[in-house]
Amino acid sequence: MTEPDVGEIPLPEYPRPQLRREQFTVLNGWWQYAITPEGAEPAEWDGRILVPFSPEAQLSGVGRQLRPDQTLWYRRRIHAPVAPGQRTILHFGAVDQSCRVLIDGQVVGGHEGGYLPFSIDITDATGDGREHELVVAVRDLSETSVHSVGKQRLERGGIWYTAQSGIWQTVWLETVPDQHIRSLRIRPHLAEAQLELLVEASDGEPHTVTVAVSAEGRPVARAQGAAGHELRIEIPDPRPWSPEDPFLYDLEVRLGDDRVASYAGLRSVEVRPDPRGVPRLHLNGEPYPHVGVLDQGYWPDGLYTAPTDDALQHDIRTMKELGFTMLRKHIKIEPQRWYHHCDRIGMLVWQDMVNGGGRYRPSVITTPVISPRIRFPDSWHRAFGRADPGGRAEFLRGLDATIHELGNAPSIVTWVPFNEGWGQFDAAATADRVRRLDPGRLVDHASGWHDQRAGDIRSLHIYFQPVRPARWWGRDGRALVISEFGGYSLRLPGHDYPAREFGYRRLKDRAAFTAAYERLHRREILPAIERGLSGIVYTQLSDVEDESNGILTADRTAIKLDPDTIIALNQDFGLRYAAATRERTPA
Repeated sequence: MTEPDVGEIPLPEYPRPQLRREQFTVLNGWWQYAITPEGAEPAEWDGRILVPFSPEAQLSGVGRQLRPDQTLWYRRRIHAPVAPGQRTILHFGAVDQSCRVLIDGQVVGGHEGGYLPFSIDITDATGDGREHELVVAVRDLSETSVHSVGKQRLERGGIWYTAQSGIWQTVWLETVPDQHIRSLRIRPHLAEAQLELLVEASDGEPHTVTVAVSAEGRPVARAQGAAGHELRIEIPDPRPWSPEDPFLYDLEVRLGDDRVASYAGLRSVEVRPDPRGVPRLHLNGEPYPHVGVLDQGYWPDGLYTAPTDDALQHDIRTMKELGFTMLRKHIKIEPQRWYHHCDRIGMLVWQDMVNGGGRYRPSVITTPVISPRIRFPDSWHRAFGRADPGGRAEFLRGLDATIHELGNAPSIVTWVPFNEGWGQFDAAATADRVRRLDPGRLVDHASGWHDQRAGDIRSLHIYFQPVRPARWWGRDGRALVISEFGGYSLRLPGHDYPAREFGYRRLKDRAAFTAAYERLHRREILPAIERGLSGIVYTQLSDVEDESNGILTADRTAIKLDPDTIIALNQDFGLRYAAATRERTPA
């Protein structure tokens, strides 16, 4: 990739591909900003900031770290006239961590939580046809609070990255009818050849809803129902979605004068025993290996925010070209366009929830790296940094909202509530909660360690020990996945790296990296398939700050080991998985 040209209006694409309307205005671009002490309003403005890049990001044009005792202010003018019978909705993709939104000095709304979208009806404040002042005031306590913060740290180092704040996803205006579609839930039922839809109206009333389904421009189904009630649509001769054939049906949904475009993929995912009784991952009723990489979603110039929509696609396409079938989106929620590209391109997604809680104890989160047999009950809330009941309740609300916001993406096949004990609590009950909310996906309830014997997957992180298949693999009915491994470090000449280097094994050049990568797979990973291994997640997609253990450099301009070797190993994984799960013919 060449140096990105983000333009005067960065990321101008429509940000919500599964609920698309025609009338919208992207408000990304240059805003004014100020940083003040907590409780103080700006006496003057400090300069310009390029939204949606955080002030800590190079692309924002600011380069300042917001501290927990400060407020970040944004200001710009907007013009949002509406015709009679219409409303203006102001949308924010994500604002880290909490914010108030003001029009002409009056608070019109706000939000808490740095990873999920929210919207505000601003018609009454802006519908007079004049220009108005839009101000957003942001606080970010980062890791000093119990809020979900992910891998952000005010003092970065090792596996923890630069904290960022403020607006980091697209801001946009949308014009809608008075009565309009507020949300759309789509669930595939491949075995029944049906799509299930639930349309929510803005006023909560059971208005008539009409849905038209087409395939490559050809009408295939049409149905009518009521908002707020599930609607089942029969799909003749269904074409399943898969990474090899990421086929999507187009949807048009109408409610009164409102019309939205969407799409859906028909697929199923489950754990079922193979002919020898070994639990295996299945896609669309057939054994299917999940061969993935850990994807942090950090950018050297944009932090949480990719410089362009093409950059989002580049990561997905590159991993697919290398033969990977899955990305584990690690401790971050991406803009909805990223999931849209996974849907279109054909990439399975394991979606992590974002961790929070109080300070983590090394005995809980670090010691198991060396001694993975350590397992603590996660009812010890204080030990896991979860003593605050309000923080636990907030995490569960965020979990519910994440499933609601991302649940329509056919690419997402697994939810990962907790990782390596970071803010983990009551993981078995949480897995049950996820399954009730979304019965059509898998749950990896405790990735890495502190397994509570729940969910659909037994999830191992193996960095410093060899991969040794154990007799207990699969005996509890769960599929076995090594959901993190490798993490080999190589600093490639010609690329910028910080003074500190973090990785799980240091290599001197491309040849050594390639040889070590191949040896790890051929000696340990591939032989484990016969014993029950269903999936792998290599650490990681790209270098990130101190971590130089990516397959790609941080700027995504170079692959750090031989691509043909990666492709061959991934193909070999698929062939061995097929052989291991095939019905055996008696001798």
